[in-house]
Amino acid sequence: MSITLKSSAFEDGGMIPAKYTCDGENVSPPLTWEGVPDEAKTLALICDDPDAPMKTWVHWVVFNIPTSVKELPENTPAIRTLANGARQGINDFRRIGYGGPCPPGGTHRYFFKIYALDTELNLEPGATKEDLLKAMEGHILAEGQLMGKYSRQR
Repeated sequence: MSITLKSSAFEDGGMIPAKYTCDGENVSPPLTWEGVPDEAKTLALICDDPDAPMKTWVHWVVFNIPTSVKELPENTPAIRTLANGARQGINDFRRIGYGGPCPPGGTHRYFFKIYALDTELNLEPGATKEDLLKAMEGHILAEGQLMGKYSRQR
């Protein structure tokens, strides 16, 4: 089963506007989704960059998003627990919440991945992507992704 993940800021496979990067305001882009299975209990979201040197770079980790929530708005606050009850993990900039694209060179791909889960995860805010992936094992009902690209103008 597949979830449709979209942003009003960029098309799938398109360029991410500078506003959402380290060259701009470094705020999270608006994201919306549809197609979450009825039996899902929570959602989780990961944004990462597999083109980073050395390792995949993690830009955002969000989990225990209530299934009643259909979007993460632009400039989602960088706080441990959001008003809707969702929890945010730590990114590879060592901060809670979203950290925008900031590639050292070339064009990088940024994958926003959403997961519908059959459970609420027993993870504290500040969890890592690795913690989240381990906790989600065997609980993923459906998923979807949105990919954007970014290269810094020098």
